[in-house]
Amino acid sequence: MWQTFRRWETSATAVLMCGWLVAWPLGVWAQANTSSPSVLRVMTHSSFDLPKPLLARFEQEANVKLQLIQGGDAGEMLNKLILSQAAPVADVVYGIDNTLLPRAVAGGILAPFPQAAGSVAHRPALAHMADTAGPDGVVAGLVPINYGYVNLNIDKAWFAQKGLALPKSLQELSSPAYRGLLVVPNPATSSPGQAFMLATVAGLGEQAAFDWWARMRANGLKVVKGWSEAYYTEFSRNGGSRPIVVSYATSPAAEVFYSKQKISASPTANVFLPGAVFRQVEGAALLKGANPAAQAAGVKFIEFLRSPAVQQALQTRLWMYPAEPGVAPDAVFQHAQEPTQFEAVSLQALTAQAGSWQRRWTQVVLK
Repeated sequence: MWQTFRRWETSATAVLMCGWLVAWPLGVWAQANTSSPSVLRVMTHSSFDLPKPLLARFEQEANVKLQLIQGGDAGEMLNKLILSQAAPVADVVYGIDNTLLPRAVAGGILAPFPQAAGSVAHRPALAHMADTAGPDGVVAGLVPINYGYVNLNIDKAWFAQKGLALPKSLQELSSPAYRGLLVVPNPATSSPGQAFMLATVAGLGEQAAFDWWARMRANGLKVVKGWSEAYYTEFSRNGGSRPIVVSYATSPAAEVFYSKQKISASPTANVFLPGAVFRQVEGAALLKGANPAAQAAGVKFIEFLRSPAVQQALQTRLWMYPAEPGVAPDAVFQHAQEPTQFEAVSLQALTAQAGSWQRRWTQVVLK
């Protein structure tokens, strides 16, 4: 993602963490060491959020002092890393996703991940950073940590009240019956906005996709800067006027999780239309030119991000799915269906055409 937002407001999950922290086994980063802790600078996007007790235990067991640096939205964070590569401001980065990977590679900021036996560089991952990856999902040193899906969400109460059937295709969504119902984040300033645009291109084909966007413009499409504005301001569920919004497949589960009243069903639902679902994969990597003395700590931190404890916690902190196989889904994820089909864009196509697609989208939709 590359907009400044937290996917959801955080809660007092740290309190709930205490029970399983007691049972959390020592990780591969643990060491008996009485020396001064290594300082590790970690750049993250602004949505990064793990329980403090979990981070504190990593620091203690790995003998590492973390300096977490929030670099803004993911795109802004990447720009900072590229611009500062002559004198890197961090040793490790978390939050570069598969849509940003070409820019990170072109910028020359990622360092190879050491090929130690048993490390995450050898372990299979449930989601890969690009189609060129092997079973471990690693590309250019970027290790997959979590993944999610960008798709349409609807306000169930609004559709029930209006008696309007849900659209069955993007083409149907562009018909007069759905005029003025959809709000999307701008692909130029929003990671989910970019992902949704890529889904349409991959699912419909380039020309058909931009023809569809032109019809949506004529059909009252609303474009806002970022996901937060789309979801919390424009979405009818939160007082806005648009009952269809680009969000995440886990958003209905988050609605249940953060509800002030105990509810058994989400007030929102996913709509998985062909050409409107994109899988977003986020990774972590060592940075080129970083402090050599921090490399070992950086490896430990990336291993930590793939540990069972973090992979369990990130589900209701980052609202993403764990990349590590075998991690039990959080109970609230029963309200977040995982789509069986989604669109993908090859690394080669992203590298060659992502910029031109974004410029074309701006021309078709905004100018």
